[in-house]
Amino acid sequence: MDEYRIADIKLASSGRAKMEWAWDSMPVLKSLKKEYLPDLPLKGYNVAACLHLEAKTACLLVLMKDLGANVAAAGSNPLSTQDDICAALAESGVKVYSHRGMSDSQYFDNLRSVIDTSPDIIIDDGADLIALLHTEYRDILSSIKGASEETTTGVNRIKSMEKDNILQFPVIAVNDAKSKYLFDNRYGTGQSVLDGIMRTTNHLLAGKKIVVAGYGWCGRGVASRASAMGGHVIVVEVDPHRAFEAMMDGYAVMSMDEASAVGDIFLTLTGNTDVVRKQHFEKMKDGVLLGNAGHFDVEINKVDLDSLSVSVKETRNNVQTYIMEDGRKLHLLAEGRLVNLAAGDGHPVEIMDLSFALQLESVLLFSKENWKPGVYNVPCDIDRKVMEKKLNSMGITLEKLTTGQVEYLASWKE
Repeated sequence: MDEYRIADIKLASSGRAKMEWAWDSMPVLKSLKKEYLPDLPLKGYNVAACLHLEAKTACLLVLMKDLGANVAAAGSNPLSTQDDICAALAESGVKVYSHRGMSDSQYFDNLRSVIDTSPDIIIDDGADLIALLHTEYRDILSSIKGASEETTTGVNRIKSMEKDNILQFPVIAVNDAKSKYLFDNRYGTGQSVLDGIMRTTNHLLAGKKIVVAGYGWCGRGVASRASAMGGHVIVVEVDPHRAFEAMMDGYAVMSMDEASAVGDIFLTLTGNTDVVRKQHFEKMKDGVLLGNAGHFDVEINKVDLDSLSVSVKETRNNVQTYIMEDGRKLHLLAEGRLVNLAAGDGHPVEIMDLSFALQLESVLLFSKENWKPGVYNVPCDIDRKVMEKKLNSMGITLEKLTTGQVEYLASWKE
């Protein structure tokens, strides 16, 4: 079997430079490396990953290899895969199977190549690797010690699998840890989505009506950052409590039917399908930008968009312009895939340092003990440990409860 299947191994030096830059801003992973390296806790384990193959992810993969693991990785998105990073990983001894722009069939072939390395532990982003194991590789499910999943979409999928009594090994829902969703989903997504839009279009955000579909933690982050940039935010929600929260946070709240007639920029962050579709495209103004930050490219209905257009052309890198019969131009960013990763570098380094520390700690848990099938939260002590390491790296000291305060909080008496 090939040790790697990538675009060009000669790109490794560029990838290494990116990884070095990222590693310099990942103090939590550095601390964990110092803590665990002497014992090589992953020695003899095969770790298989399906992740966005960019510099920050590469730092995690190489660290697991340094801790003794045999690591194989496939890209979780054809447009977020960076070919120079893949080359640097291959040169570092990680078995990597991915290239930017891969087709759907190549994508799943790469996942199969990763599974063919006989993994003990899985790291997933979107649960495609977990799902493929349960459909095509059921004979090896009993050999999987566990998996971790870092996205909202992926966690929803594995919880559905658990509900249907299909899930055959334990999965830690890293996305649901406080050190992840409070910062990665909110601050990471908030900054990186706008970064992807701005570097791709060179458009001004101030004064624009920015429609944010979905007011979960990712939507909150995007709305907050878009507002700070001078955008007039419109939130579209199906949940009454989140809609009310968005209104209380100062944003307009509308249905997509209403928003589609007035919005300048549309951003989907729901994890659902057909959020923006034919009836909405028909109402949109000339020149709108359409971007998605949900995991899969199903939130903006590209079939509908194509059916309404008379021609499609690439007007700028990562911008497909659909020309309607009446001459209106609707601009789709990054093929409707994750705009922050497909058209940018993803979340800031410091944010991913936290998320990947949780991923590493989850992998280490499965190397130490056996868990029953099911979906689990990250243990509270690990969640707290990661955040404390981050604060320590920033020179921030936590207040400590006195003995009397601890006793008071534990007592029901006044």
